[in-house]
Amino acid sequence: MPALSEAKIRASRPKERAYKVFDERGLFLLVTPTGGRLWRFRYRLGGVEKLLTLGAYPDVPLKRAREKREDARKLVADGIDPSAKRQAERATQVETFEAIAKEWLELQRKSLAAETIGILGARLKSFLYPYVGSRPIASITAQEFLGALRRIEARGKHETAHRVRSLARRVFRYAVATGRAQHDVAADLKDALAPVKSRNFASVTEPARVGELLRAIDGYSGQPITALALKLAPLVFVRPGELRGAEWSEFDLEGAEWRIPAARMKMGEQHIVPLSRQAVAILRELHILTGSGRYVFPSLLSAERPMSDNTINAALRRLGYGSDEQTGHGFRSMASTLLNEQGFPPDVIELQLAHFERNKVRAAYNRAQRLDERRKMMQAWADYLGMLRGTSSGFSLSSRQ
Repeated sequence: MPALSEAKIRASRPKERAYKVFDERGLFLLVTPTGGRLWRFRYRLGGVEKLLTLGAYPDVPLKRAREKREDARKLVADGIDPSAKRQAERATQVETFEAIAKEWLELQRKSLAAETIGILGARLKSFLYPYVGSRPIASITAQEFLGALRRIEARGKHETAHRVRSLARRVFRYAVATGRAQHDVAADLKDALAPVKSRNFASVTEPARVGELLRAIDGYSGQPITALALKLAPLVFVRPGELRGAEWSEFDLEGAEWRIPAARMKMGEQHIVPLSRQAVAILRELHILTGSGRYVFPSLLSAERPMSDNTINAALRRLGYGSDEQTGHGFRSMASTLLNEQGFPPDVIELQLAHFERNKVRAAYNRAQRLDERRKMMQAWADYLGMLRGTSSGFSLSSRQ
């Protein structure tokens, strides 16, 4: 039977029923009624006739189809079923570390903020996918995984290495739970990494120095929106990502309340921030500047994006505060330290910081029952900051309880 040619293939037209156009050595083209032209290879193994799909024309041209046929014929000659080999390869590919990590990460979108998902995805992509991503997750050994972590340590990123190991543990545990791995090898490496000294985000906590910082913020001469973000940050003490991503739809200025949706919170639950009179005043000033858009603090480059995650820290550096003195995240430590020193109930402070409460029933009760206390605390906190700044009469927070 004469072999196929590109001209013959192009001349093949769809008919009412599918039909075959044969080449040589078991290769043929299946022409479907809808116009599809699909390569098939017919072979026999152990007395049984089988078919192997080789792709569709023209994505797979005649020359490439013949190459694939010859590869399959060599396998058959060695007693290997090319169809079974392909299925095994696909199964292994689906169960690589990268594939399972992406599957796990997708599930987390239901409970974690988008920003957190982005951070976790970036860590996986930067530190793990290049080294163990293509490996079947069930075949990865502790020693092999340690090699990937050692690469991170070699760059001086010891804390990052610990965070990546912790992240990998969540992926391995998911693989074990879904039957794709037998053991969490990352758990075996608990004591294999160099220890890191625990640290808090740098923060000014001495009252006199807090006053100096607030006066410095009042004198900030950069972009007006950045200046107002600096002023608002200590009053609300939310996480930097929650502040910079704030949207006008989340605010009720008349009711003096900011409701941050669950999708933007680290723990995936809505968070209520009672707004002091001072915070509302800043937001009304901001509304004049950015109220016609989506974001309270839009990027200087595009109103369709929030300000950069480094804007607040860069502004603090410009004011002369080093990264070891004060950070945007450090406003949370500032509030926590001083509010606790002034005798506010720790539970109320923790609720306002949106720290995770493991007991969900108790957490729901606390959120529902202690909002009034939080409102009073937030106003007292704003008044206290005003006193430290030197813009109001002197009194302590405890007098406001």
